[in-house]
Amino acid sequence: MAEVRVLGLPAESGRWGLVAVGFLANLCMGAVYAFSVFRTPLESLWGIGATASGLPYMVFLGVFGAGMALAGGIVDRWGPRKVGAFGGALVGGGWLLAGLSPNVGILTLLYGVIGGAGVGILYGCPIAVSTRWFPDRKGLAVGLTVMGFGLSTLVVAPLMRHLIKTAGVLPTFSILGGAFLVLLVLLALPLRYPPQGWRPAGWSPPASTSPGRADLDRRTMLRSPRFYVLWVVYAFGCLAGLMAIGITQPVGEQVAGLSPDLIAGVALPLFALCNAVGRPLFGSLTDRLTPRGTALLSFALIFIAAGAFRVWGEGSGPLFFVSFALLWLNLGAWLAIAPTATATFFGTTHYGKNYGLVFTAYGAGAILGMVLSGILRDATGTYLSVFPPVVALAGAGFLLALVGFSPARREGRR
Repeated sequence: MAEVRVLGLPAESGRWGLVAVGFLANLCMGAVYAFSVFRTPLESLWGIGATASGLPYMVFLGVFGAGMALAGGIVDRWGPRKVGAFGGALVGGGWLLAGLSPNVGILTLLYGVIGGAGVGILYGCPIAVSTRWFPDRKGLAVGLTVMGFGLSTLVVAPLMRHLIKTAGVLPTFSILGGAFLVLLVLLALPLRYPPQGWRPAGWSPPASTSPGRADLDRRTMLRSPRFYVLWVVYAFGCLAGLMAIGITQPVGEQVAGLSPDLIAGVALPLFALCNAVGRPLFGSLTDRLTPRGTALLSFALIFIAAGAFRVWGEGSGPLFFVSFALLWLNLGAWLAIAPTATATFFGTTHYGKNYGLVFTAYGAGAILGMVLSGILRDATGTYLSVFPPVVALAGAGFLLALVGFSPARREGRR
C-alpha cells in the first residue's frame, strides 16, 4: 500500500490533526452549554419566566439527540466531509437566524430545532473519523475530539457576556452564528476516513473485534441485549450531568449559600474544565479498563457525589464544589465512554449508524433530567429533592453495567 498521508503529513502523525479539527468543531458546537448566559436577558427582553426561557435549550438538546440517530446512515453514505459541512451550515444558520426572533417560540424553532439538528448531524462526523483513524487508541482519540464540546462554556461564555452587554442579546446570536457558519464549514473539509485496510504501524485488531465477529450493522445491533444496556446506562449517566449543568447556579445560591459572582466567576469555569477533562480522561481509561470497568467507576462517583450532597450539602460551599465538579466530570466521561463502547461492542464498519442510535440516550437523559429537576423543585421547594433519584439511577446503572457488560458474552456469536 502506498504511503497514506493526512493533512500533508504521514498518517501516523497527521491523524492527530484530524483530532484537532474535531476538537475545534466541538468547541463551536458546545456553545449550547453556555445558553444560561442568554436566559436572564431574554426574560427581561420578552417578559417571560424561567420555564419559557429554558425551552430553546431543552429543545436544542432533544433535537440534537434525535438528529444523531437520523444522520448516522447519511454519514456512512455521503462521507463525513459532506455531512459535516451540511451540519455546520445548519448550526451557523440556526444561530444566525435566531437573532431575528420576535419571541421565544420563534427562537425555539430557529435556535432549538435548526441549530440543534445541525449539531446532531455534524457531531458524529469527527467522532466517526477519530474512531476509524485510531483503532489502537479509540477512547483517547474520541475523548480529545469531544473535549472541545465540554470546554466550550469556558471559552465562549465570556465572549457571549461581552457581546450581550455591547451589542444586545439577539444580535449576539447572529454574530456568533455568522462565525460558526464559516468556521464549521471550513473545519468539515479535511474530514475523511482512512483507506480500506489501513492500520497503524505495528497494530493488529484483537480477535474479539475482527470483522465478522463484532462488526454489526444496526439491525443486528438492535437484536443484541448489550445495545439496550448501553442505551439505558448512557441515559442514566447523561441525566446526572445534564441535570447538574441546568441547576448549578440556583443550587449554589439557594442550597449551598454561595454568591452569584462566586458561582459565575469561579464555580462554572471550574466545572466546565472538569466536563472537558472528563472526556479524554475517561476515554483513555476506557482503553485500559474496558467500557465495563470505566462505566462502573463513573456510576460509583455519581452515586457518591449525589448522595453526599443530599445528606451534607445544605449550606456547604466546599461540598457543592466537590459534588458538582464530579457530576460535570462524569457527563464528560459518558460522552467518551459511550462512543468508545459502541465501537468496542459493535465494531467500526457501521459506526455512524450505530452510534447515532445509541446517542438518542443523550437526548432522553437531557429531557428527563430537566423535567425531573423542575418537577421535584416545584413540588418540594428545594433542589435537594433532586438528588435521591440520581443516587438511585446511579446504583441501577452500576448494576446494569456490571451484568450487561460482562466480558463473557461476545457480540456477533450466535
